[in-house]
Amino acid sequence: MTRFHNPLAPKFTRLKNRSTEIKGWVRELMQLPEDTAITVAELACREEGCPDIETVIGVLEPDKPIVTIRVHTTMADVTKADVAEAADVKA
Repeated sequence: MTRFHNPLAPKFTRLKNRSTEIKGWVRELMQLPEDTAITVAELACREEGCPDIETVIGVLEPDKPIVTIRVHTTMADVTKADVAEAADVKA
């Protein structure tokens, strides 16, 4: 029997793996300790000239303001170089 594939189902597993990879790049590039919280999400971009979807990365360090990094592409297309450029650090 074949399993039904729901095209409307969340892309959770694929995005979770990609999110983990992007978090690793952020941690490495920004030289963050393992206990620093990092969030990665795909959001609709409503700014002029921005693609429909952007990847938004949040770095939450204790006792510091939240750092938001925006990469104007989907999570699937984000590269380490994109993250380095958006975070203004050397790859």
